[in-house]
Amino acid sequence: MDIVKHRQMTIKRIQVTSASGKYAVLCGHGVLQNARGEISRLGNFSSVHIVSSPKAWGAVGELVPARFASGSAAKLHLFNDAESAKTLESVEHIARSLSRAGADRRALLLAVGGGMVGDVAGFAAATYLRGIALAHVPTTLLAQVDSAIGGKTGVNLPEGKNLVGAFFSPRLVLSDPRALHSLPEREFRGGLAEVIKYGVISDSRLFAYLETHMEKVVRRDKTALAYIIPRCAALKAHVVSHDEHESGLREILNFGHTFGHALESVTNYRVYQHGEAVAWGMMAAALLGFAAGITPERDAARIISLTRRMGPLPPWPKTTIAKLISAMRTDKKTRAGKLRFVLTPRIGTARSYDSIPSEVLQRVLRFGPHLLAARR
Repeated sequence: MDIVKHRQMTIKRIQVTSASGKYAVLCGHGVLQNARGEISRLGNFSSVHIVSSPKAWGAVGELVPARFASGSAAKLHLFNDAESAKTLESVEHIARSLSRAGADRRALLLAVGGGMVGDVAGFAAATYLRGIALAHVPTTLLAQVDSAIGGKTGVNLPEGKNLVGAFFSPRLVLSDPRALHSLPEREFRGGLAEVIKYGVISDSRLFAYLETHMEKVVRRDKTALAYIIPRCAALKAHVVSHDEHESGLREILNFGHTFGHALESVTNYRVYQHGEAVAWGMMAAALLGFAAGITPERDAARIISLTRRMGPLPPWPKTTIAKLISAMRTDKKTRAGKLRFVLTPRIGTARSYDSIPSEVLQRVLRFGPHLLAARR
């Protein structure tokens, strides 16, 4: 990770290696002030097309330059960023809007928004004219520390989450913590689940930092954000640079996600924000690891305790264990119908396991609704 002084700003530049070449993730307060220059260094584009949602653009649009190196104004395309709209219909809407605006193969698509905008706009960039250049301006904590990095794009089907998509790397990611200032409290807290995840799976020091400074992080303290955002981005960059297509190491990024995706699916993506479902999923994964004899009791307790400190969560859904397990079977890690879970043998490391006894999983799911009610 390189640290660059630009005027009065400290910008951290993180390199990511992908099959299509290297790209940079720039993190720091004021990064968007130099967005025009950073994008011009990518090359010449026939036009720039900003894809965002009304909510995200209304909150951060003033931070994004209106014109780029070509001198022409960027063209704005808006779509609904509710999780229930993460569909092929939204991709078609964006593609048709790009076509009507005259976007050609030398155009740049600039995705401005949270993880849902990045996933859908990224998939549109990957498929429109068989691929046009893509850059991300993530505007949520979840997107800045996780989803904008690594090239995963996709949409949901009624049968499950992210079942249609592509690996399509951006040319640039610009993460400015200023974009988080207007983020609603619930959305900011949801992003903390992914921050905690990185501590669990690969950085025990980050986890300990969060245990000590969680209140500062929740308050969006500038110093705390300046530490956790580039740290998580660097951890994500390391993983995806070594395993871009999720054939091995990258699976550890799914800690808590097998449970979380199932919770989203059984509630039709209308109850939880993604980070909230992951928070429940991490607590369930910690308990599953302990019940299976993989995660030490103290580590499981620390994970559950820290996750609770994120703040209130929507309750565990009123559904059956059978429905939850059925939803889990659509998870991308499932092999030949066999469920796989990312679990932690100790805080700071994680692996995938496919031999968890069914009775252990069912016991954890029965206890799921009580994870928040149990004694801290």
